[in-house]
Amino acid sequence: MTEKMTIAVVGATGQQGGGLARAILDDSEGRYSCRAVTRNPATDAARALADRGADVVRADLDDQKSLIEAFRGASNAFCMTNFFEHFSPEKELEQAANLAAAAKAAGIGHVIWSTSQDSSAWARRHGDSLPVLPGGYRVPHWDGKAQADHFFTDSGVATTFVGPSMFWENLLAPGTPQFPQRGPDGVLAITLPAGAAKLPGIPAEDLGRCAYAIFKAGSDFVGRSVGLAAEHLTATELAAGLSEALGETVRYNDIPLAALRAAPVPGADAIANMFQITTEDNEDYCAHYDIGLTRALNPRLQTFAEWVAAARDRSRMAAGTAYEAAR
Repeated sequence: MTEKMTIAVVGATGQQGGGLARAILDDSEGRYSCRAVTRNPATDAARALADRGADVVRADLDDQKSLIEAFRGASNAFCMTNFFEHFSPEKELEQAANLAAAAKAAGIGHVIWSTSQDSSAWARRHGDSLPVLPGGYRVPHWDGKAQADHFFTDSGVATTFVGPSMFWENLLAPGTPQFPQRGPDGVLAITLPAGAAKLPGIPAEDLGRCAYAIFKAGSDFVGRSVGLAAEHLTATELAAGLSEALGETVRYNDIPLAALRAAPVPGADAIANMFQITTEDNEDYCAHYDIGLTRALNPRLQTFAEWVAAARDRSRMAAGTAYEAAR
């Protein structure tokens, strides 16, 4: 019997990494095993992966030595960071540098780095209309990841640069900009400065299946940047889909960018800059996220209607208040 190769999955207990971990574990006859890398192997999510056969190991993105040990002996590694844990692009850069150095030191053969677009190209077109935020960034939750790409390139480790689009799970996650809020009239509403722009999106589970397909493809995707999306939908279309699934009205409230910038919510100014780019350069923005390639990687790719029908059986909407100030 051929010994399986190991994919080390950073963030395996979260959305992105969790989708990949489950894709590996679902392929019981495949040639890869899953090593789930997490800060806390004692969580319910980590135990659930262990119960399914994953090798759960502890590592911290701020501790390069722990990452080297977590990667040692693995053939592949999925690397990601989470800006919204700390709201610091500088910290994200440090963590990405640790991941790239650890992959190099551990002899990883193929890395997927979960990156993002860089706002600098758009900033050159928008000029002063796209505000510079403290620290010199415009969309810090994009820019730190994008600026970290060179760590992987410079390391010499074979890398695929994967750009996830919006996770549809954010529509059911209190505290995210996309989460519907229940207004004074009792009606749920998605409140964003998106106008009629198309918003590329994908379920986290499907992103994981795509990442697994990239690893299985070997060298075919090394050195490539791959933007993944299941559909490009307007906020109005997203609200309509949720309405049908939930059996109650979910409307879309379009607001000015200035209203979001003024909201007393951490990161609101960065989210506003993101939507300025998304709406003012919508065609270029959407072109980065290739639906055809995404479906070729993952023939089981869900449409929004399919995803939301399944999600309603697992989740329940709740009235929220986080973005009331932006109404």
